[in-house]
Amino acid sequence: MNDIFNATSGTRRFDAVIFDLGNTLLYFDGDWSEVFRQSDIKLHRHLQTMGINLEQNAFTEQFRARMEDNFSTRETDLIEHTTTNILRNLLNDWDYTDIPDEVIKPAIAAMYTVSQSHWQPEVDAIPTLLNLQKQGYSLGIISNAGDDDDVQYLVDKAQLRPYLDIILSSAVHGTRKPSPRIFQAALDKLGIQPSRAVMVGDKLEADILGAHNTGMFGVWITRRADIDANHNYDKTIQPDAVIGSLSELPYLLDNLSS
Repeated sequence: MNDIFNATSGTRRFDAVIFDLGNTLLYFDGDWSEVFRQSDIKLHRHLQTMGINLEQNAFTEQFRARMEDNFSTRETDLIEHTTTNILRNLLNDWDYTDIPDEVIKPAIAAMYTVSQSHWQPEVDAIPTLLNLQKQGYSLGIISNAGDDDDVQYLVDKAQLRPYLDIILSSAVHGTRKPSPRIFQAALDKLGIQPSRAVMVGDKLEADILGAHNTGMFGVWITRRADIDANHNYDKTIQPDAVIGSLSELPYLLDNLSS
């Protein structure tokens, strides 16, 4: 079998492939509890250098509590409250109102440098994207994330941007997967009908259910999918196809088109 499917044969079933980012194209090699601790301290220190005087322990505890509360509520209401808004609301409660973006954005960026150092590209990410790009597929990313600049940085750090037609984060769109709205927004940008598009991701609810609710074909990638969030749905959400690695995807799409 040739590595590159003949996209001009007229038998290709799909026109677009959209990927999740974290634990699909990238993997995380750190400890989240320690990363959060270091991130919060770095955020506090940056704000201090900008003249925003906050007691470290109280501030970091309150900020992390609000972030954790957001992590919980956004999974049910599917509304993305950005990290910037969470920080602004907390600063307002500390009587620091109307802080300019020139202060907030660098502080958030400094905070995210801790987690960014732990996100690494999967070894087969670029070869797979290149393969699919050569076949003529439109390619994109839909990522649930609280900060769009963080998503864009991670895409560039992993050198994925040359292969992508769209990069859409929930921080920009305002709603999170599995809401059909964010999937449809990505498809509209690509000019692709849902039935002609594939979603590839590691989470059954966010990626596969979201794809199905939009009318897309859902491919579950399982190499980093052994998480509680998936165990809750492994009997109720059935993917259309399952792969263990990205390198299997071109062959799957080829077989589906044969």
